[in-house]
Amino acid sequence: VQLQASGGGLLQAGGSPRLSCAASGRSLSSSAMSWFRQAPGKEREFVGAISWSGDSTYFPHYSDSVKGRFAISIDKAKNTMSLQMNSLKSEDTAVYYCAARSRGYYTGSPYSQEYIYWGQGTLVTVSS
Repeated sequence: VQLQASGGGLLQAGGSPRLSCAASGRSLSSSAMSWFRQAPGKEREFVGAISWSGDSTYFPHYSDSVKGRFAISIDKAKNTMSLQMNSLKSEDTAVYYCAARSRGYYTGSPYSQEYIYWGQGTLVTVSS
């Protein structure tokens, strides 16, 4: 399984960029997926995740720091997960990683150690 994150860059505060995570090697619906971020000098932080239900629908959940501003979505046809970021703040500056759990683990988790596949990260720098 390979995950390829993209969409970062130097952005203005208040902006609304969209990050993407393209998966290859298996379907995104094979397990829960998530976004994490790591700011300079800080530990990796949970951003949000999607969990899958038995009827192949998904539902997202978010950390309190991004709830109401960020939204995760899935494009099954493209096998891609997106992170729509709105109302960017300087504290959103970080490297953003997408991650996937082992096949069959459908519940998203805020704990990075529960994810075994990681993208390479994409840097988001927010200037005020």
